[in-house]
Amino acid sequence: MDIKKRDFLVGGAMLGAGAAMSSEAAAQTGTVFPPPQQILLPVNGTSQRFPVRRIYCVGRNYLAHIREMGNDERELPFFFAKHRDMIVQHGGTCAYPGMTKDFQYEIELVVAMKSGGMNIPIERALDHVYGYAVGLDMTRRDQQSRMKSKQWPWEIGKSFEDSAPCGTIYPASAVGHLSKGRIQLAVNGKTQQDSDLDKMIWNVPEIIHHLSAQAELKAGDLIFTGTPEGVGPLKKGDKMLGRIDQLGELSISVV
Repeated sequence: MDIKKRDFLVGGAMLGAGAAMSSEAAAQTGTVFPPPQQILLPVNGTSQRFPVRRIYCVGRNYLAHIREMGNDERELPFFFAKHRDMIVQHGGTCAYPGMTKDFQYEIELVVAMKSGGMNIPIERALDHVYGYAVGLDMTRRDQQSRMKSKQWPWEIGKSFEDSAPCGTIYPASAVGHLSKGRIQLAVNGKTQQDSDLDKMIWNVPEIIHHLSAQAELKAGDLIFTGTPEGVGPLKKGDKMLGRIDQLGELSISVV
């Protein structure tokens, strides 16, 4: 296990460099094999960690990106999911996945939830937000396009190993609630995506409101809020550097 990619807390008090619980320890927990490791993200300005529960992603939330992909500009927000163990942390490596010849980057604002519920009103949505981070929605674009052409679910294009890089969580108590600010991604030092959060079609409270109508949100949930225009392909050896105003950087290398 590449510990540069993930910061794991293993069972009770065991902080592991990829360590696994012994069969004896598993027996003590009453499980047939060691429980899955928790996924923990660093929190800026503190030694605490943010435990990840679920990952939701918003599709098509910047008008220019919708136009560059040739999609319907009037569509309501929709959501797909990734698994929490697909997270890669700042400074880590992202493996070029199989089953694709068109592996692409998408820089996104990530919302980290401290509480939740069902059918959250827009005016109360920000009460449930703990903080924000820089994220990347890695995509097998050819697989996504193939599934869309068949009107099949396109999870294969979005949900795979190392497909959810995420940086340090910045508490809203320190940076405020972000509705504007520069969002950009450079690949090998060349800027490829450069936009502003105020160009999101659906803002953070609206996203939380719509998502909570279909799933109960809870503490530990991450919401990737969509990408601006400029998405493009990657190859092995590429280095990505994502930035969002007030949220630091997310550096990921493709191997």
